[in-house]
Amino acid sequence: MGLRRNDRFPGRLFIVEGIDGSGKSTQLDLLHKWLVSLGYLVVFSEWNSSPIVKSTTNRGKKRRSLTPMTFSLIHAADFASRINAQIIPALEAGAIVLADRYAYTAFARDAVRGVSRDWLRHLYSFAVKPHIAFYFDVPLDESLRRILTGRPELKYYEAGLDLALSDDPYESFRLFQGKIHDEYDQIVREFNLVRIDATENLIRQQQVVREIVAPHLNGLMRAGNGGLQTALQEANLKGRYLSQGAQRGGPTG
Repeated sequence: MGLRRNDRFPGRLFIVEGIDGSGKSTQLDLLHKWLVSLGYLVVFSEWNSSPIVKSTTNRGKKRRSLTPMTFSLIHAADFASRINAQIIPALEAGAIVLADRYAYTAFARDAVRGVSRDWLRHLYSFAVKPHIAFYFDVPLDESLRRILTGRPELKYYEAGLDLALSDDPYESFRLFQGKIHDEYDQIVREFNLVRIDATENLIRQQQVVREIVAPHLNGLMRAGNGGLQTALQEANLKGRYLSQGAQRGGPTG
């Protein structure tokens, strides 16, 4: 089952996916800074950030009481909230939405935890299809090196300890991430994600990303004389960093 068509929206939705340590967030931040420098209105959204479910998720993780299905449903509720409160209003206003992880994250992580792939695709069928979905592909050993170097400990669910893959958190994390990596290979083919070699240097990766994004920018909304902050607020657009992004020069929206 596919995602919702995006051709009724004047805005653009660009998303990044990848296993932990792929560098996708860094590349999305660089893309954001470039788009803002060109004067485009940019709204930023990230996985598991909706305030209506974040406290519930944190309590469940702390108590280690989340089953694979409850985990899946909580993330779906978070995603639905952000789609309706942030992403669709921004797309309707003609802005650019950058999303750090999208429905494909649920397709990968939840499937590894044993949730039905068909059920997941049906559950997220309300999601808007991204205009471009990047997948930052990195070998598992390299991603683990980036994440684990100097890291004191791994969290229970982050390490996949709920799956009983291994009693050792680091070995469990390696096995868990390996399964997610394999799942992403199938998702990339199924949904035609744009594969980016995440072992390339940062500058080259960003060059490739910008080259792919640039043709999709024609006619998009730009800030007027009042600046990005004013334009976003006038369009009633919400998202991370809306209140402080313009002053800091960090992600806006």
